[in-house]
Amino acid sequence: MLNLVSASWESVSTQPVKQHRIIAAIDLGTNSLHMVVVKIDPTLPSFSIIAKEKETVRLGDRHIATGELKPETIDKAMVALRRFQEVAKTANAETIVAVATSAVREAPNGRDFLHRVEDELGLSVDLISGQEEARRIYLGVLSGIEFHNQPHIIVDIGGGSTELILGDSQEARSLTSTKVGAVRLTSELITTDPISDAEFQYLQAYTRGMLERSVEEVLANIQFGESPRLIGTSGTIETLAMINARENSDTVPSTLNGYQFSLKDLREWVNRLRKMTNSQIAHIPGMPDKRSEVILAGAVILQEAMTLLGVESITVCGRALREGVIVDWMLAHGLIEDRLRYQGSVRQRSVLKQAHKYHINLEHSDRVALFALSLFDQTQGLLHNWGADERQLLWAAAILHNCGHYVSHSAHHKHSYYLVRNGELLGYTETEIEIIANLARYHRKSQPKKKHENYRNLLSKNHRQIVNQLSAILRLAVALDRRQIGAISRVQCDYIPEYQEFKMLLFPCRPDDDCALELWSLDYKKGVFEAEFNVKLVANLKQFPFAKI
Repeated sequence: MLNLVSASWESVSTQPVKQHRIIAAIDLGTNSLHMVVVKIDPTLPSFSIIAKEKETVRLGDRHIATGELKPETIDKAMVALRRFQEVAKTANAETIVAVATSAVREAPNGRDFLHRVEDELGLSVDLISGQEEARRIYLGVLSGIEFHNQPHIIVDIGGGSTELILGDSQEARSLTSTKVGAVRLTSELITTDPISDAEFQYLQAYTRGMLERSVEEVLANIQFGESPRLIGTSGTIETLAMINARENSDTVPSTLNGYQFSLKDLREWVNRLRKMTNSQIAHIPGMPDKRSEVILAGAVILQEAMTLLGVESITVCGRALREGVIVDWMLAHGLIEDRLRYQGSVRQRSVLKQAHKYHINLEHSDRVALFALSLFDQTQGLLHNWGADERQLLWAAAILHNCGHYVSHSAHHKHSYYLVRNGELLGYTETEIEIIANLARYHRKSQPKKKHENYRNLLSKNHRQIVNQLSAILRLAVALDRRQIGAISRVQCDYIPEYQEFKMLLFPCRPDDDCALELWSLDYKKGVFEAEFNVKLVANLKQFPFAKI
């Protein structure tokens, strides 16, 4: 593993890279079949998604009288799984880990279907319980959201079941699965289009009654003084987030990971959806194909869960069961030594994964990060009042500031913005990614300007101020390693308010090195820092007396 000092975000060291491993994970869900193919980096440990596949098969649309999977549905699933296998083979996956959930679990011929899959395709599928499904969803979310050692409630609304989970960075305290899902409730309770008042009221009451036990179990495991954040995963919640985001913003988010919407927003959508026909719902901007048929039932499930839990907002996580299957496989194969360490460093690992992806010189970037954090700490409370969250964003930007070289040396700072903005930085919100990308963009050349589109993407004055001030600090940190040889060992700062003077004393690694290029670079880059903090910067080299013979 990389050796991370996560408390201060100040130290990374590389070890020989082990062989990357590629595996695929398939989720045979009630509504859709999903597959992800990932490349595992054993040194971090982390994984990046290199392929995704989805097929809406509707295994949950079972025979009304017998509850069995329909022959035509099974045939459709076989075709999809065969295609998934070809994709995984093309991606050089060494193995495929597959799981089946509630639709197959409950169907009388579910096991016969899985036997056919194994006989015809040579694919072994694990039929997992509702609680095991919840456990793996927990692991998937744990790999994509920073928990900060605080408890979180996770809700995953599938086609046939809804999982409610309470967990923190170390363990899942409560794992529940309830037989209410978007496909199940639609097929069993909705016969009118648009839904009648009587059916809608029964849908709400039935859902609430079914969820009460799971909610009680979750609430019983929350300790006094804790206020868990609600995390939502999978298709129903992602769809609700997308249609809400499209309606309330001029731009469509590049990723829904970290997107928040309120219970108030959700209730407004439920009231609108109940009055619309399926055809009208299908034409809502952002509504995926076939999701329109089941979205009302899914929205009601989420509304009742949030109401019973007493929470006012939900945050979307792009990772769920499929990614949890990957994490579980990594745990089983010894690729994750300690789940707490794995979760506690999700942001660091994500940043370092991007650094490796873009062939960043980590020795240089780590020195820049060390200088940036040192300058941040020595000016905190004097020139700025940013805290631990902003400090961490500065670290991430310092590590990734040069990633634009992967595209071109010319204007590489602009390429850095694009790569950071569109990379898969897990554990960060959209806003945080935008800030990191802007910090990387302004480590050189022009200072932030309102005419720059990337700077205008920062919606609040506070976010722009973070970029203004921390990018000025990052510029100095980059200058301190101008030759990228570690010529400066450390820097000591002194602020003299009465003269508005900011002194920097540089300690060279070698007494005979005059560090002329570093001093020149500081002088060249200091203008933005001086203007931003209204100080005069004076940099000097520490002089060491020669030893007496």
